[in-house]
Amino acid sequence: MKIYTTLNIGEFHTNHCEDFWIHESIGTNEKLIAVLDGCTMGTESVFASILIGKILRKIAKKYYYQEFVIPKTLNLKSKLKLIIRELFIELKHIKNQLDLHTNELLSTLIIGIVDTQKNEGELLTVGDGLICCDGNLTEYEQDDKPDYLAYHLDEEYDLWFDNQKQKLSIMEFKDISICTDGIFTFKNLQERDKQMEESEIIDYLLKDCSESNFDNMFERKIRFLKQNMNHIVTDDLAVIRIIMSPQQ
Repeated sequence: MKIYTTLNIGEFHTNHCEDFWIHESIGTNEKLIAVLDGCTMGTESVFASILIGKILRKIAKKYYYQEFVIPKTLNLKSKLKLIIRELFIELKHIKNQLDLHTNELLSTLIIGIVDTQKNEGELLTVGDGLICCDGNLTEYEQDDKPDYLAYHLDEEYDLWFDNQKQKLSIMEFKDISICTDGIFTFKNLQERDKQMEESEIIDYLLKDCSESNFDNMFERKIRFLKQNMNHIVTDDLAVIRIIMSPQQ
């Protein structure tokens, strides 16, 4: 198994990359993965995506250490629900402690737990983004009006979670990617008549296994798109891709 990641600031962003990613072990064969996209129209939106990512990293480490002290047999769905509950609690506490406005905490979130032994996973998307599992695409599009997590911190958690529609269960996967909507923003700004189709970019980055023998697979692919195809990513981009059996 190999995990590949990339984080790129978009050509049209000048100060900060507002996306973020994490992957952390939460058990012997379990990984917590997440990509986040701070809202450009929010206040200092880079803060929200990084903050949520750091909270998730802290939660993941706690689960990983607890496994050796208090063995549990929770299924992936139950564990994901508990982790997001803890995120709710922590985020609400920090919001109150720092007297933050909701507008300062706006970030989309694709979060999942994958079992790397059974090749299973449970994912939840809050907002928009793209999941690619063994070549099958699941796109979540909310017409540039994502229903951000921060909007719901004062609601009853179980009711909110149970009402979420953007859940995905995966079984026996070999290749899975989660990415922010920056994946749709590669542009040829020099020769617009030679613009590649979105599907070509997605196939090359999320399905094609060339360069997978290199840890920096994404950097090599994105550099190829820029130098050889004149395509650059114009919005921020965060991607995590897990390939169970990397191939040349």
